[in-house]
Amino acid sequence: MTRVLVVDDDPALVRTLSISLGARGFDVGSTERGASAAELARATSPQVVIVDLGLPDMDGVDVVRALRAWSSVPILVLSARDAQEDKVAALDAGADDYVTKPFGMDELLARVRAALRRADPVPAVVRAGSVVIDLAARRVDRAGAAVHLTPTEWRVLEVLLRARGALVTQRDLLQAVWGPQYADETNYLRVYMAQLRRKLEDHPSAPRHLLTEPGVGYRFEP
Repeated sequence: MTRVLVVDDDPALVRTLSISLGARGFDVGSTERGASAAELARATSPQVVIVDLGLPDMDGVDVVRALRAWSSVPILVLSARDAQEDKVAALDAGADDYVTKPFGMDELLARVRAALRRADPVPAVVRAGSVVIDLAARRVDRAGAAVHLTPTEWRVLEVLLRARGALVTQRDLLQAVWGPQYADETNYLRVYMAQLRRKLEDHPSAPRHLLTEPGVGYRFEP
């Protein structure tokens, strides 16, 4: 499970992030004090850190600087400060991205996913049992024989592969493949996941790689 550390003193925001990220398969920890952020990061080894600049005990830029002194973990600044000099200071201190409040949850989640991809890029070739998926060549072989995927099947598979074993919610998958207007069309996913399983799984009715979290979403496990 992908761990996220939130450093923010706004209980309502922390609760919102915990619910939204938790629903998408993230394990969320938090602290309201900058001084404890580095210690908590060492103890929990998060894959992403989200930091507010207006903390009660110190400036968030100093938190970024302290984390960056020993860790390459992706850091997203989430702040109400929208002045250019604040953004420059945070990025120069080592932040990877900067999101201003108020913000859209979908945008923040997209930026978290982008940060994870940059930190841990998907290999060009992914192997899952007898299946070899070459993302660069857009080619799939199963037991040495080429498997044809439609463009939509490719896109569904790509989104799951880029999550690297993390849960992708039905809504996120639908929006990524078909667009925001299809966010509730869960029947699309049932159809395309069934097609992918028939093509890629040895036992489509008992899949090992294309897994379903009932009522929540899907994940790809190599």
